[in-house]
Amino acid sequence: MDIAVVLATVAFVLVVLLVIVYLSIRVVQQYERMVVFRLGRTDQAMVRNPGLNFLIPVVDRPIKVDLRENLTEVPSQRTITRDNAPIDVDFLVFWRIVDPLTSVLAPMRLGDMILGVASTTLRAVIGDIPLDEVLSKREQINELLRVKLDEVTERWGGKVTTVEIREITPPRDVQDAMNRQLSADRTRRAVITESEGTRQAAINVAEGTKQSEILKAEGDRQAAILRAQGFSEALQQIFSAAKGIDEKTMALQYLEALKALGASPSTKYIIPADFTRLTESVAGYLDKGMGTGETA
Repeated sequence: MDIAVVLATVAFVLVVLLVIVYLSIRVVQQYERMVVFRLGRTDQAMVRNPGLNFLIPVVDRPIKVDLRENLTEVPSQRTITRDNAPIDVDFLVFWRIVDPLTSVLAPMRLGDMILGVASTTLRAVIGDIPLDEVLSKREQINELLRVKLDEVTERWGGKVTTVEIREITPPRDVQDAMNRQLSADRTRRAVITESEGTRQAAINVAEGTKQSEILKAEGDRQAAILRAQGFSEALQQIFSAAKGIDEKTMALQYLEALKALGASPSTKYIIPADFTRLTESVAGYLDKGMGTGETA
């Protein structure tokens, strides 16, 4: 009986020790931080880092904080632009906790609080921007929303990293006007493209005609140069041959021409102006020939 009591006591002690060990040891993941409340009080020194951590059972109460980035989806909100145009906007807010202690002490539900602040901040931001800028400057609006939300969430230990507007739905009449403007812009670009093509084609035709005329003129010029060179060479040959002809040869040529005229049946003759000088030359040649015969 005494042995049974001893065994029961030992077993009870072991169970108690196991429970104490279980309650004393906490493993904190790399993406987590653990805020420890000791008898209801905590401070920055009570924030435990990743790894194996030991607590005092019953005295310490741990709260783990996830530092990974979170997403809050803001549903479609009806807002009014500065020029009184109603639009529906929905966007996404990406945030994370940077101060674990403040995130545990300050807000009750950080995600819900960010959602509420995002809705009111959106109305304030869109209310200061005209409709045209809301539709065309989405990146600037995203950055403005991020800055304003980050200013609010900083006191809760959070940080807004990114804001992305997912969809902006303008009124029906504005959508119709945008569609008509888009259609007109496409028509304008098509007309401009067609006119540019026509102009380029005309330029190409004119350029081809000009090149053709230039080539033709160049060909004519080369032909004229060749003809002139041939005529010049012919004149040079004639001049070279003429320099070797003496007066006797010319006289014989005239006599041959007169002989041909005499044989012609024509009754009218054209006598060269230097015919007299020709007869004198012939007479002179005859006198010389006779003188030579007498001397012999």
